[in-house]
Amino acid sequence: MAEEPTPKLRLAPFLLPEHYSLPQRPQGASPAVLDAHRQTQFLLAADLTLFERAMNLQLRIVAASQKNRTVKMAALLSLWSRVFAYLADASLLVHRGSYISCPPLVRTACDAIAAQRSLLSDAMDEYLQWAATIRHNRRYAALEIPLGRFRAGPILAKDQRLGDIYRLVTDLSLPHFGSTTLLVAPETNLQKMPIAFADNAFHLGWAELALGWLLALGYAQLTIALDDNQSFVITDEAKAEYEKLGQEIDTALQDARRCQVEELEGSRYLLHNFRRRSGAAPKKVLL
Repeated sequence: MAEEPTPKLRLAPFLLPEHYSLPQRPQGASPAVLDAHRQTQFLLAADLTLFERAMNLQLRIVAASQKNRTVKMAALLSLWSRVFAYLADASLLVHRGSYISCPPLVRTACDAIAAQRSLLSDAMDEYLQWAATIRHNRRYAALEIPLGRFRAGPILAKDQRLGDIYRLVTDLSLPHFGSTTLLVAPETNLQKMPIAFADNAFHLGWAELALGWLLALGYAQLTIALDDNQSFVITDEAKAEYEKLGQEIDTALQDARRCQVEELEGSRYLLHNFRRRSGAAPKKVLL
C-alpha cells in the first residue's frame, strides 16, 4: 500500500456561530417582502422549527469536535461549512420571497454534500495529496492554493433523495424555457403569461418546495457527521436528536397536502399542490 502523503498544514482552531436563528423581519423592506416573511413564518412554522433544530444540531456537533483537528477533518469541515452557509442563505431567500434564487444554492449544497460522501468513501487520499501541494509560488510571489477540481457525480446517482433534488434544482437553475416560466410567471395559463419581474410575493408552493429541500439537505449533512464518528464527536444526546429529527422530517416531507414534485420518465416533472395562497385550489403543473 502506498504511503499517504503528509500535508504540511494543520487545521487551526475553528470559529463557528454559537447558535443559528431564523431570519428576522427585514426592516425597511418592501410590502411584498414583509408579507412573504410574515406568511412564511405563519404557514410554514413547523418546517422552520425543524430546520432551525437541524442547523443548531450541526453547530453542536462541530463545537463538540474542536479537539479532533486533523487534515482529514479539514476536508470534511470545509465542505460542511459551505453547506451550512448555502442552507442558511437559502432560508433567508425563502423568507424574502426570492424563490428564483434558491435552486442554484441548493444545487451547490448537493454537490458539497456528495463530495463529503465521496471523501469518506474512497477519495480522501486525493485531498491529502492536494493539501500537500499548497506552497509559496516564487514566480508570482503568491500563496499557491491549487484549484483541486473535484466532483462526486456517482454519489448523487446512488442517493435517491439527494439525486432527486439535484436533478430538479439543476433543471430549475438552468435557463430552460419551462423552468424559467414557472419561476417568473407561476400564474401562467392557456390565455396569458403574467411575468412578475423581480417578484418577491409570497408563493406557498415554492416556499414548501424550497423548505423541503433545505430540510432534506440539512438531515443529509447530519448523516455524514454521524457516519464519520472518528472525526466528529457524537454524543448520545446528539444521536437521539438526530433520530428524532429524521422521523419528523420524513413525516413533514411526506405530507400529502404540501407541494411536491414527482419525477417522470423522460426527465419530466409533475408538480402537485402548486398554488400561491393557502386558500387557493391546488393545481398540477407538468414540466
